[in-house]
Amino acid sequence: METFAEILPHAFEHAFIDTLKLVPFLFVTYLAMEALEHYASSKSIVAVRRAGTAGPVIGALLGVVPQCGFSAAAATLYSARVITLGTLFAVFLSTSDEMLPIMIAAQAPAGFIAEVLAIKALCGLIAGFAIDVVLRLRHHAVEAMRIRDLCERDHCGCDDESDAPSALSDACQKHEESAANCIDDWDAEYSNGEERGAELACASDERHERDHVHAHNSPHGHAHGFGAIAKSSLVHTLQVTLFIFLVSLALEIVIDGVGEDALASFISANSNLSVVVSAIVGLIPNCAASVVLTELYLEGALSTGAMLAGLLVSAGVGLLVLFRANRPMHENFLIVAGLVACGVVFGFIVGVFGIAL
Repeated sequence: METFAEILPHAFEHAFIDTLKLVPFLFVTYLAMEALEHYASSKSIVAVRRAGTAGPVIGALLGVVPQCGFSAAAATLYSARVITLGTLFAVFLSTSDEMLPIMIAAQAPAGFIAEVLAIKALCGLIAGFAIDVVLRLRHHAVEAMRIRDLCERDHCGCDDESDAPSALSDACQKHEESAANCIDDWDAEYSNGEERGAELACASDERHERDHVHAHNSPHGHAHGFGAIAKSSLVHTLQVTLFIFLVSLALEIVIDGVGEDALASFISANSNLSVVVSAIVGLIPNCAASVVLTELYLEGALSTGAMLAGLLVSAGVGLLVLFRANRPMHENFLIVAGLVACGVVFGFIVGVFGIAL
């Protein structure tokens, strides 16, 4: 068995490389959110939310790309309530992480790989739309965007760029309230099938003027252009990157110490509960989970249903970002439980119908 001194350099290297790959995704995501917060009017926010109804489609397709950066980006966007919960699930369930490279390296048939990717995307699409529809039918209120909340919690420094008087803070607060009301108004009209586009009540001249005041004078650094946005985005990115690196390093040390063989033995030893066990293993926010699940299936030690259950739940570092950025914390545990439930249900469905790839 390797000593800690032998494990640490290998674990550090893997954690560093895996984390480094995420930096561009995180920075671009925060940059887009900061720009939206600084420059978007109420009408722009409504347009983003309206486009978000098709989010599960886009999320399911992006998740197929073999890069867990999309799950990290989705977790960040959901934490700021830019995308819907259904879109988040669509990305998480369709994310392939290290599955695709392992299958290609094992020279798995192209048709088989395409089927697995298509099934994961379809499961993400179904679950994503189902979640959004259920929330809408339950008249779940559409939450206002929380981009500014993320800034305040992370102390990104964007509030320090301006010495504007407190009256402008009130204007900023009124803007956010008007945006929330605007979204609620749209949500009610959408539910009744009454699309009025630019005729929404929130598009009044008074609110437009309020947007103008907010965009150019608020204490959130709006008057400082791209420099302030880039600085804030960089601070967010560095904070989240450090968190991901530290957790990934700890996981690498544990997994290298225990060994992937032990993880594989744990899964294969519970054949009767393999679907549930695979789904639980898929929660490990490390590429080792998807690697082990894929290799076990290719070796014939894991059923199709169990393999899919684990790989559907395997969202990579997206879960780490979610727990780092999203509040309230109890909601994160509910999302994790929902992911496991989706993985288990889809896995059992595949097993019951005897679907073999």
